[in-house]
Amino acid sequence: MRRFTIAPERIDGGRVVFDRDESRHIVRVLRLRPGDTVLAADGAGRDYTVRLETIGDAATGTVLGVTARAAESPLRVTLVQSVPKGDKMEAIVRAATELGVVRVVPVTTERTIVTLEPSRWRERARRWQRVAKEAAKQCGRAVIPAVDVARPLAEFVALDEPADLRLCLWEAAASGQGGGQALPFGTTLTQSLPPTLSPHASIYLLIGPEGGLSRQEVESVRARGWGIVGVGPRILRAETAGPAITAVLQSRFGDLG
Repeated sequence: MRRFTIAPERIDGGRVVFDRDESRHIVRVLRLRPGDTVLAADGAGRDYTVRLETIGDAATGTVLGVTARAAESPLRVTLVQSVPKGDKMEAIVRAATELGVVRVVPVTTERTIVTLEPSRWRERARRWQRVAKEAAKQCGRAVIPAVDVARPLAEFVALDEPADLRLCLWEAAASGQGGGQALPFGTTLTQSLPPTLSPHASIYLLIGPEGGLSRQEVESVRARGWGIVGVGPRILRAETAGPAITAVLQSRFGDLG
C-alpha cells in the first residue's frame, strides 16, 4: 500500500486533506484514483488507512482506520551537527532519520565554511526538514525528526537542554589525532558509554565540521558537561561520523539489531 505523510492538523472529523506536494505525488507520479486506499503517517506515531475521495491540487480522503506504529527506537538521539559544505547535510539528515534520530540541530562553528544570512538558514532548514520527511516515509517511520534552524554552537550549548548523556566526537580525544597530544580528559567511545541506560534515555551527539572542532570549542562544551570522545585511529569524515556513531548507540542501547 502506498505511504504518504501528513500534518496532524490535516485530519479533521475523519477526513484527510493532503498537502500540495503529496497531492502532486498522488496525481502526477502514482496516478492514483478515487477509491484507492493509501497509508498516511501523521509524523507523531500514527498511521491512517485512507480511501481517496477527490483527486486534484489538494487530494482528500476518508479515514478507514488508525493504528499506532511501534517503529520508534526507545533511545532518543539528538544529532548536533556542524554544517558541512555542499549538500552533505542532506545526506546526514537522511541517514540520521533512517537510524532513528529524533532531532537534528545544525550548528555553526569556528571552522564552518558555509556562511548565510538568517533568512537563508531558515530556507535551508525547510529543505532539510523535507529531506527528513521523505526519508521517514521511505524507511517506514511514523515519526518525522525535527530539523532546527542553524545557530552558533555556543548559543545551543548555553541552553543546557536536559540529557542523560552528552557526547562530543573529536579526533584528538584519546588518540592524539588532529595534531598535538591527546587531551588528558579525552576517552574512547567505548570507555565513555555506561553499561545501561534507562528506557527512553536521551543522548546528545555533537559532530564537528570538515576541519573539526577547535580546542577552545571542545574545552567549552566539556565545561558544560559534555564527554569528549574519540573512535579510534581513523578520522571519520563530517558526513560519516554522525550516522556511524548513531548506529553504534542504537545497537548498544536502542533497537538496531
